[in-house]
Formats: sequence, structure tokens, C-alpha cells
Amino acid sequence: MGDAFPTLPSPHYLSVLRPLVEAYQAFLQVSDRNIASMGLTRGQFDVIVTLGRTEGLRCTDLARETLVTKGTLTGVLTRLERKKLISRTQNPNDRRGQIIRLTPAGEKVFEEVFPRHIHHLEIFFNNSLSSEEMDRLRPLLIKIRDGFRTQPSRVRPRTGRRPT
Repeated sequence: MGDAFPTLPSPHYLSVLRPLVEAYQAFLQVSDRNIASMGLTRGQFDVIVTLGRTEGLRCTDLARETLVTKGTLTGVLTRLERKKLISRTQNPNDRRGQIIRLTPAGEKVFEEVFPRHIHHLEIFFNNSLSSEEMDRLRPLLIKIRDGFRTQPSRVRPRTGRRPT
């Protein structure tokens, strides 16, 4: 009997995986803390920023444009409506659909929180990377994102043996 788990070669991506996850977690911690200081959750902030400077969006478009999952979006919209920051109206092109818009109070929140948050994050990015480094990093991050969004072809296990 051999080992319970075969020894696998260390894939090259492991050298970037942990730093990528740690950077993401550090970003979320800094970002979420600042958003919470403005009385919003990450999802509420995302919806307000996405709706800002629009005439409103259909729920399906809002779900696609935000980082909020479809299952969470309904609750986020309900809470924003209770805060009187959004309104829902019937979609004139689809009787079953709704258009979500910022109310005047929601527009005011958008005008206050969006620039404040962007400025807050700018300090962290500028302390970490030069403009040139950010320009080089962006396409790489998009490439990683797109790689995870596409269905990979079936990959054979790296054991050196062919599957039976």
C-alpha cells in the first residue's frame, strides 16, 4: 500500500494563488469598513453606485452590472427601498418587470459616498503601485477573471497515468 494521497507536482499557479486571495481579502476589509462607516453594506453601495447617473435599470441589468448575487439582490433592494434610496416602477416594456431608480435621497447618497470611497481606496492603490504598474496589472486581472468565467476543457489528472 502506498501513501493515502499521491504526491503531485506543485502547479505554478500556486505561487500567485495565496497572494491573490490575500490581496482580495485585504481589499475587502478596507473597502467594507469604509462603506460601513457611511451606513451601507457592500451590496447596497454597489447598487447605489451602479444606479448612479442612470435613468434606472431593469432588475436583470442591475443583477448583471453589480457584484451582488441574484439571490441577495432582492433583499438589498428591499432594504434600500425602506431607506427611501431607491424606487421601483413597472417597466413600460415588460409588465412583469420593474425599473429600479435612485430617489432624490438616493442620488444625494450617491453623490456623497461614491467620491468619498474612491478617494479612500486611491490612497491604498497609490501607496502600493505606480500608475504604470496599475496599467500592466489591469489586463492580467481581466485575463484571470475571464479565465474563471469560461468553462475549461476537461483536464486530465497530473499523475502521469491515463484515466481508465
